[in-house]
Amino acid sequence: MHDLNADLHCHSTVSDGTLSPEQLAQRAKDHGVALWSLTDHDEVAGQQRAAAAARAVGLDYLAGVEVSVSFAGQSIHIVGLGIDPDDATLRDGLADTRRGRSRRAQAIADSLAAAGIDDALEGAQALAGNPEMVTRTHFARWLVATGVCRDTQEVFRKYLVHGRPGYVAHQWASLHDAVQWIAGAGGIAVIAHPGRYRISANEEWALFQEFKAHGGRAVEVQTASHGDADVAKYGALAREHDLLASRGSDFHSPGESRVDLGALPALPAGLTPVWRELQSRIARAA
Repeated sequence: MHDLNADLHCHSTVSDGTLSPEQLAQRAKDHGVALWSLTDHDEVAGQQRAAAAARAVGLDYLAGVEVSVSFAGQSIHIVGLGIDPDDATLRDGLADTRRGRSRRAQAIADSLAAAGIDDALEGAQALAGNPEMVTRTHFARWLVATGVCRDTQEVFRKYLVHGRPGYVAHQWASLHDAVQWIAGAGGIAVIAHPGRYRISANEEWALFQEFKAHGGRAVEVQTASHGDADVAKYGALAREHDLLASRGSDFHSPGESRVDLGALPALPAGLTPVWRELQSRIARAA
Protein backbone atom coordinates (compact mmCIF):
# COMPACT_ATOMS: atom_id res chain seq x y z
CA MET A 1 0.00 0.00 0.00
CA HIS A 2 2.81 2.44 0.87
CA ASP A 3 4.61 1.86 -2.44
CA LEU A 4 1.45 2.04 -4.55
CA ASN A 5 2.03 3.93 -7.81
CA ALA A 6 -0.68 6.50 -7.12
CA ASP A 7 -0.79 9.67 -9.22
CA LEU A 8 -3.31 11.96 -7.57
CA HIS A 9 -2.74 15.30 -9.28
CA CYS A 10 -3.06 16.06 -13.01
CA HIS A 11 -4.99 18.25 -15.42
CA SER A 12 -7.01 17.72 -18.60
CA THR A 13 -8.39 19.94 -21.35
CA VAL A 14 -11.28 20.67 -18.96
CA SER A 15 -8.86 23.07 -17.23
CA ASP A 16 -5.32 23.80 -18.45
CA GLY A 17 -4.02 20.43 -19.61
CA THR A 18 -3.56 19.45 -23.26
CA LEU A 19 -4.91 15.88 -23.09
CA SER A 20 -8.51 14.77 -22.66
CA PRO A 21 -9.61 12.81 -19.59
CA GLU A 22 -9.69 9.69 -21.77
CA GLN A 23 -6.15 10.25 -23.05
CA LEU A 24 -4.89 10.82 -19.52
CA ALA A 25 -6.48 7.60 -18.27
CA GLN A 26 -4.78 5.62 -21.02
CA ARG A 27 -1.45 7.37 -20.41
CA ALA A 28 -1.66 6.69 -16.68
CA LYS A 29 -2.37 3.02 -17.33
CA ASP A 30 0.46 2.77 -19.87
CA HIS A 31 2.88 4.35 -17.36
CA GLY A 32 2.11 1.90 -14.59
CA VAL A 33 -0.22 4.01 -12.45
CA ALA A 34 -2.36 1.86 -10.16
CA LEU A 35 -4.54 4.61 -8.62
CA TRP A 36 -5.30 7.80 -10.54
CA SER A 37 -7.13 11.07 -9.94
CA LEU A 38 -7.97 13.89 -12.34
CA THR A 39 -7.77 17.19 -10.41
CA ASP A 40 -8.72 19.97 -12.81
CA HIS A 41 -8.53 23.54 -11.56
CA ASP A 42 -11.81 24.74 -10.00
CA GLU A 43 -13.83 22.35 -12.18
CA VAL A 44 -15.39 18.88 -11.90
CA ALA A 45 -16.92 18.69 -15.39
CA GLY A 46 -14.38 16.03 -16.45
CA GLN A 47 -15.01 13.68 -13.55
CA GLN A 48 -17.63 11.44 -15.13
CA ARG A 49 -15.48 11.01 -18.25
CA ALA A 50 -12.36 10.34 -16.19
CA ALA A 51 -14.04 7.71 -14.03
CA ALA A 52 -15.51 5.96 -17.09
CA ALA A 53 -12.17 6.05 -18.90
CA ALA A 54 -10.34 4.67 -15.86
CA ARG A 55 -12.83 1.83 -15.62
CA ALA A 56 -12.44 1.09 -19.33
CA VAL A 57 -8.66 0.69 -19.06
CA GLY A 58 -8.70 -1.16 -15.74
CA LEU A 59 -7.48 1.65 -13.48
CA ASP A 60 -8.62 2.41 -9.92
CA TYR A 61 -9.92 5.98 -9.67
CA LEU A 62 -10.49 8.74 -7.11
CA ALA A 63 -12.59 11.77 -8.05
CA GLY A 64 -10.64 14.98 -7.52
CA VAL A 65 -10.36 18.74 -7.96
CA GLU A 66 -7.80 21.50 -7.34
CA VAL A 67 -9.23 24.63 -5.73
CA SER A 68 -7.59 28.05 -6.05
CA VAL A 69 -7.21 29.82 -2.70
CA SER A 70 -5.91 33.25 -1.66
CA PHE A 71 -3.58 33.14 1.34
CA ALA A 72 -0.82 35.52 2.47
CA GLY A 73 -1.29 37.66 -0.63
CA GLN A 74 -0.83 34.90 -3.20
CA SER A 75 -2.49 31.91 -4.81
CA ILE A 76 -2.36 28.61 -2.94
CA HIS A 77 -3.82 25.40 -4.35
CA ILE A 78 -5.79 22.85 -2.35
CA VAL A 79 -6.43 19.46 -3.92
CA GLY A 80 -9.57 17.57 -2.96
CA LEU A 81 -9.46 13.76 -3.23
CA GLY A 82 -12.34 11.31 -2.94
CA ILE A 83 -14.94 14.01 -3.46
CA ASP A 84 -18.51 13.59 -4.64
CA PRO A 85 -18.35 15.69 -7.83
CA ASP A 86 -22.13 16.14 -7.75
CA ASP A 87 -22.13 17.81 -4.32
CA ALA A 88 -24.15 21.02 -4.73
CA THR A 89 -22.14 23.20 -2.32
CA LEU A 90 -18.85 22.20 -3.93
CA ARG A 91 -20.18 22.81 -7.43
CA ASP A 92 -21.60 26.22 -6.48
CA GLY A 93 -18.32 27.28 -4.88
CA LEU A 94 -16.31 26.19 -7.91
CA ALA A 95 -18.70 27.97 -10.28
CA ASP A 96 -18.21 31.22 -8.37
CA THR A 97 -14.43 30.74 -8.54
CA ARG A 98 -14.61 30.21 -12.31
CA ARG A 99 -16.53 33.45 -12.72
CA GLY A 100 -13.61 35.16 -11.03
CA ARG A 101 -11.26 33.47 -13.52
CA SER A 102 -13.20 34.98 -16.43
CA ARG A 103 -12.87 38.46 -14.97
CA ARG A 104 -9.14 37.93 -14.36
CA ALA A 105 -8.61 36.71 -17.95
CA GLN A 106 -10.02 39.97 -19.31
CA ALA A 107 -7.80 41.96 -16.95
CA ILE A 108 -4.71 39.98 -18.03
CA ALA A 109 -5.52 40.69 -21.69
CA ASP A 110 -5.98 44.40 -20.93
CA SER A 111 -2.59 44.50 -19.18
CA LEU A 112 -0.87 42.77 -22.10
CA ALA A 113 -2.57 45.15 -24.55
CA ALA A 114 -1.18 48.10 -22.58
CA ALA A 115 2.27 46.56 -23.17
CA GLY A 116 1.62 46.36 -26.92
CA ILE A 117 0.43 42.75 -27.14
CA ASP A 118 -3.05 42.74 -28.63
CA ASP A 119 -5.71 40.03 -29.00
CA ALA A 120 -4.37 37.95 -26.11
CA LEU A 121 -7.78 37.02 -24.71
CA GLU A 122 -9.01 35.70 -28.05
CA GLY A 123 -5.76 33.80 -28.48
CA ALA A 124 -5.92 32.24 -25.02
CA GLN A 125 -9.59 31.36 -25.44
CA ALA A 126 -8.82 29.54 -28.69
CA LEU A 127 -6.41 27.28 -26.78
CA ALA A 128 -8.77 26.58 -23.88
CA GLY A 129 -10.99 23.52 -24.01
CA ASN A 130 -13.32 25.09 -21.44
CA PRO A 131 -14.38 28.73 -22.02
CA GLU A 132 -14.80 29.21 -18.25
CA MET A 133 -11.25 28.07 -17.60
CA VAL A 134 -8.92 30.48 -19.41
CA THR A 135 -5.79 30.41 -17.24
CA ARG A 136 -2.33 31.96 -17.22
CA THR A 137 -1.13 28.75 -18.85
CA HIS A 138 -3.36 29.38 -21.87
CA PHE A 139 -2.00 32.92 -22.18
CA ALA A 140 1.54 31.53 -21.90
CA ARG A 141 0.95 28.97 -24.65
CA TRP A 142 -0.47 31.70 -26.90
CA LEU A 143 2.55 33.95 -26.27
CA VAL A 144 4.79 31.06 -27.36
CA ALA A 145 2.63 30.16 -30.37
CA THR A 146 2.70 33.75 -31.62
CA GLY A 147 6.47 34.06 -31.21
CA VAL A 148 6.47 36.60 -28.38
CA CYS A 149 8.46 34.12 -26.28
CA ARG A 150 10.47 30.98 -27.07
CA ASP A 151 8.88 28.81 -24.42
CA THR A 152 6.62 29.00 -21.39
CA GLN A 153 9.61 29.35 -19.08
CA GLU A 154 10.49 32.61 -20.83
CA VAL A 155 6.87 33.71 -20.58
CA PHE A 156 6.88 33.34 -16.81
CA ARG A 157 10.13 35.32 -16.57
CA LYS A 158 8.86 38.24 -18.65
CA TYR A 159 5.07 38.20 -18.36
CA LEU A 160 2.13 37.18 -16.15
CA VAL A 161 4.10 37.33 -12.88
CA HIS A 162 4.35 40.03 -10.24
CA GLY A 163 5.85 43.24 -11.59
CA ARG A 164 5.53 42.16 -15.24
CA PRO A 165 2.94 42.86 -17.97
CA GLY A 166 -0.05 40.57 -17.68
CA TYR A 167 0.14 40.17 -13.92
CA VAL A 168 -3.23 40.58 -12.22
CA ALA A 169 -3.69 40.09 -8.50
CA HIS A 170 -6.83 38.14 -7.75
CA GLN A 171 -8.91 37.15 -4.73
CA TRP A 172 -9.69 33.44 -4.89
CA ALA A 173 -11.66 31.33 -2.43
CA SER A 174 -10.72 31.46 1.24
CA LEU A 175 -8.77 28.59 2.74
CA HIS A 176 -11.67 27.89 5.06
CA ASP A 177 -14.21 27.69 2.25
CA ALA A 178 -12.06 25.47 0.02
CA VAL A 179 -11.37 22.95 2.78
CA GLN A 180 -15.02 22.93 3.84
CA TRP A 181 -16.27 22.42 0.27
CA ILE A 182 -13.99 19.41 -0.09
CA ALA A 183 -14.81 17.92 3.31
CA GLY A 184 -18.51 18.54 2.77
CA ALA A 185 -18.30 16.60 -0.50
CA GLY A 186 -16.86 13.61 1.37
CA GLY A 187 -13.25 14.22 0.35
CA ILE A 188 -9.88 14.89 1.94
CA ALA A 189 -8.25 18.30 1.45
CA VAL A 190 -4.55 18.31 0.50
CA ILE A 191 -2.08 21.23 0.38
CA ALA A 192 -0.77 21.00 -3.19
CA HIS A 193 2.97 21.40 -4.02
CA PRO A 194 3.83 23.51 -0.93
CA GLY A 195 7.43 23.94 -2.08
CA ARG A 196 6.27 26.21 -4.90
CA TYR A 197 4.90 29.01 -2.75
CA ARG A 198 6.97 32.12 -2.12
CA ILE A 199 5.95 32.61 1.47
CA SER A 200 7.97 33.17 4.61
CA ALA A 201 8.58 30.47 7.19
CA ASN A 202 6.03 32.13 9.49
CA GLU A 203 3.44 32.30 6.71
CA GLU A 204 4.04 28.65 5.85
CA TRP A 205 3.59 27.67 9.48
CA ALA A 206 0.34 29.65 9.56
CA LEU A 207 -0.81 27.93 6.36
CA PHE A 208 -0.33 24.48 7.87
CA GLN A 209 -1.92 25.47 11.19
CA GLU A 210 -4.96 27.14 9.64
CA PHE A 211 -5.37 24.39 7.06
CA LYS A 212 -5.55 21.75 9.78
CA ALA A 213 -7.81 23.89 11.97
CA HIS A 214 -10.30 24.16 9.09
CA GLY A 215 -10.34 20.37 8.61
CA GLY A 216 -7.51 19.85 6.10
CA ARG A 217 -5.91 16.45 6.43
CA ALA A 218 -3.05 15.94 3.97
CA VAL A 219 -0.08 17.50 2.18
CA GLU A 220 1.48 16.71 -1.19
CA VAL A 221 4.99 15.44 -0.42
CA GLN A 222 6.03 13.88 -3.75
CA THR A 223 5.28 16.12 -6.73
CA ALA A 224 7.09 17.31 -9.86
CA SER A 225 8.22 20.65 -8.44
CA HIS A 226 9.73 19.13 -5.26
CA GLY A 227 13.40 18.24 -5.14
CA ASP A 228 14.87 15.88 -2.57
CA ALA A 229 15.16 18.64 0.04
CA ASP A 230 11.49 19.57 -0.43
CA VAL A 231 10.41 15.95 -0.11
CA ALA A 232 12.34 15.63 3.14
CA LYS A 233 11.03 18.95 4.46
CA TYR A 234 7.36 18.32 3.72
CA GLY A 235 7.56 14.74 4.84
CA ALA A 236 8.80 16.06 8.20
CA LEU A 237 6.02 18.68 8.28
CA ALA A 238 3.44 15.98 7.53
CA ARG A 239 4.65 14.05 10.56
CA GLU A 240 4.85 17.19 12.71
CA HIS A 241 1.31 18.27 11.87
CA ASP A 242 -0.08 14.72 11.81
CA LEU A 243 -1.08 15.01 8.16
CA LEU A 244 -1.47 12.28 5.57
CA ALA A 245 0.95 12.32 2.63
CA SER A 246 -0.06 12.55 -1.02
CA ARG A 247 1.75 11.98 -4.30
CA GLY A 248 0.96 13.47 -7.72
CA SER A 249 2.85 14.53 -10.83
CA ASP A 250 0.83 17.72 -11.51
CA PHE A 251 0.98 16.59 -15.14
CA HIS A 252 -0.37 19.06 -17.72
CA SER A 253 1.14 18.18 -21.08
CA PRO A 254 3.67 15.80 -22.65
CA GLY A 255 5.64 18.78 -23.94
CA GLU A 256 5.56 20.92 -20.81
CA SER A 257 5.51 18.83 -17.65
CA ARG A 258 8.65 18.07 -15.67
CA VAL A 259 7.46 14.61 -14.64
CA ASP A 260 5.18 12.25 -16.53
CA LEU A 261 2.23 10.42 -15.05
CA GLY A 262 3.37 7.59 -12.81
CA ALA A 263 7.06 8.58 -12.85
CA LEU A 264 7.44 9.97 -9.32
CA PRO A 265 9.47 8.15 -6.66
CA ALA A 266 7.57 6.44 -3.85
CA LEU A 267 6.62 8.37 -0.73
CA PRO A 268 9.30 8.39 1.96
CA ALA A 269 9.04 5.76 4.67
CA GLY A 270 7.29 6.69 7.89
CA LEU A 271 4.42 8.61 6.26
CA THR A 272 0.78 7.55 6.03
CA PRO A 273 -0.42 7.68 2.40
CA VAL A 274 -3.63 9.62 1.88
CA TRP A 275 -5.13 6.75 -0.10
CA ARG A 276 -5.19 4.55 3.01
CA GLU A 277 -7.97 6.80 4.33
CA LEU A 278 -9.87 6.82 1.02
CA GLN A 279 -10.40 3.13 0.35
CA SER A 280 -14.18 3.45 0.45
CA ARG A 281 -14.07 6.30 -2.09
CA ILE A 282 -12.01 4.50 -4.74
CA ALA A 283 -13.87 3.44 -7.89
CA ARG A 284 -12.33 0.03 -8.45
CA ALA A 285 -11.29 -1.15 -11.90
CA ALA A 286 -13.58 -3.75 -13.42
